[in-house]
Amino acid sequence: MTYARATALLATGIAVAFSVYHLWVAVFGVPEPMTFRAIHLIFAMVLVFIIYTGLKGGSDGSPGLFDWLLLAGCVASIGYIFVEYEYFITRFATVDDLRPLDWLFGLMLIALIFEATRRTLGLALPLTAAAFIGYALLFTRTDTQMLVDQTYMTTEGIFGIPLAVCASYIILFVMFGAFVERTGTGKLFMDFSLALTGWAPGGPAKVAVVTSGLFGTISGSAVSNVMTTGVFTIPMMKRIGYRPAFSGAVEAVASTGGQIMPPIMGAAAFVMAEFLNVGYLSVAVWAFLPALLYYIAVFFAVHFEAKRTGMQGLPRADLPRVGAVLRERGHQFIPLVVIIGVLMSGYSAPYAALCGIASTFPVAAMRKTTRGTVTIANLLGALADGAKGTVPVAMACATAGIVIGIISLTGVGITFTSLVVQLSQDSLIPALVLTAIAGIILGMGLPTTPAYIIQVALLVPALVKLGVAVEGAHLFVFYFAILSAITPPVAIAVFAASGIAGGSLWRTGLDAVKLGATGYIVPFMFVFSPALMLIGPWHEVLSVAVTATIGVTCLASALHGYLFRVSLMWERAALLIAALLLIKPGLVTDLVGGGLTAAVLVSQLWLRRAQGPVPAPTAVQAEATD
Repeated sequence: MTYARATALLATGIAVAFSVYHLWVAVFGVPEPMTFRAIHLIFAMVLVFIIYTGLKGGSDGSPGLFDWLLLAGCVASIGYIFVEYEYFITRFATVDDLRPLDWLFGLMLIALIFEATRRTLGLALPLTAAAFIGYALLFTRTDTQMLVDQTYMTTEGIFGIPLAVCASYIILFVMFGAFVERTGTGKLFMDFSLALTGWAPGGPAKVAVVTSGLFGTISGSAVSNVMTTGVFTIPMMKRIGYRPAFSGAVEAVASTGGQIMPPIMGAAAFVMAEFLNVGYLSVAVWAFLPALLYYIAVFFAVHFEAKRTGMQGLPRADLPRVGAVLRERGHQFIPLVVIIGVLMSGYSAPYAALCGIASTFPVAAMRKTTRGTVTIANLLGALADGAKGTVPVAMACATAGIVIGIISLTGVGITFTSLVVQLSQDSLIPALVLTAIAGIILGMGLPTTPAYIIQVALLVPALVKLGVAVEGAHLFVFYFAILSAITPPVAIAVFAASGIAGGSLWRTGLDAVKLGATGYIVPFMFVFSPALMLIGPWHEVLSVAVTATIGVTCLASALHGYLFRVSLMWERAALLIAALLLIKPGLVTDLVGGGLTAAVLVSQLWLRRAQGPVPAPTAVQAEATD
């Protein structure tokens, strides 16, 4: 056996053990917090230095001597906690002086976390954490001993809430995603989407929206969604005539929405539930209507673009039938139904994930069409994939924990809150705009979870101080941390989709912003109207849902210049104003917005009957008018 093969098998064995440990904990109960989080972290970091090898590793990707030395450092610095466990839990944190070994292993672990995070997620997050450390040491004159004590010796830093959420919630849902993918649910999603929308105008783009939304309920990662579904949907879109940039933008925007789409959202949603001390189901309920509006807007945007440019769907003869898909693979929706049912029954999110995981292989065994996926190799592969998929999130949470620990230690959160309140001059709308900009900037360099965590510490208190409900404040910053994935100049989902589509990076980014425009507006609306978060009387929720749905459809129509025919300039302007009025809750705005929408409808239908539909532009003309 070669060295590379041996290390690959070792990594798989450790990953399987990682997953099995967390399944055992989910069944039999969580150990003492410091123990549980330390075990989670040591598994993750060991996998980092075996899988994400450094410059001195082998040409085949196998770890080199330097990687093994770093791995040994991880084992030593975290293992020290177990060796001296009684000392760790009985000492007075930030009061008792650190011993020499505390200093050594504390500084070592911080440095190793930075390196592990750099390998898995790039430089942005370690540099952000380093900047906070520099701020603490140089500007607030925080004692170095206090910093090491807070971040390493307590559950207020590295082993804080972010890592606890990763260990308790996130790994189980990532594992669930790995299990359903291994049992062939991806094919179900693709075939189901093709059968539903592939024949319609711009069918492949609609397939991308539906498929990515379904995948998003499982993976919760924008880039992962792009790389999973985009390799199929983007070539289909290009084949029927969509521009490469637009094709990439559709996939990027649809995939990004997966992080806000219940029942399984992005990892940050679980952190939000922990911060707010509510059940995960509450977060999913709050996010449901805004997520639905997001996808409705994207769906109609690709429809209007297809009609405007004359795109056709795929031939029905080449597409699967809905009935046939459901007969052959429809049973694979059952694990998702299980998770929703368990959550709605009042059980915890980890228990729901555990039930979902337990149901995947038995469900796959129900039909001959999927029974072939029920193998020991696939079971072990799913366990390994789940653990490996958790590693980058674990490193992000550990590094974010360092940042949160420093914010708590230095009081910079209070300073930042005062700054936002001062800059906004005690006015809510400027504060929301500042927070949105800060959220997008933070998210451009960081994954969603640490970007959200940092905003909770720095920005949410300012919004709450200005009168925003705490649920709305958290969901507001959550959305803008996510939307950074499609916002130029640093838009990671756009980068991934553009690479597949082969289009202009900047053009893809601009198209993505236009397609995802609703996502930038709706967060402002649920701040002012909690009914958009399904909070309040049912009649108010229903009214807001109907008017907001019409509003986002008008917005998509205005931005893409088509409703029932190619729109005139005044019609586009009227639809844009109507969209903003209808999305904003309120009787007066709804009446004015409804009136403008009715005027445009009358104009469109009258001109269509009197003159016939305006000929759709050619592909060259469409490109020139975009």
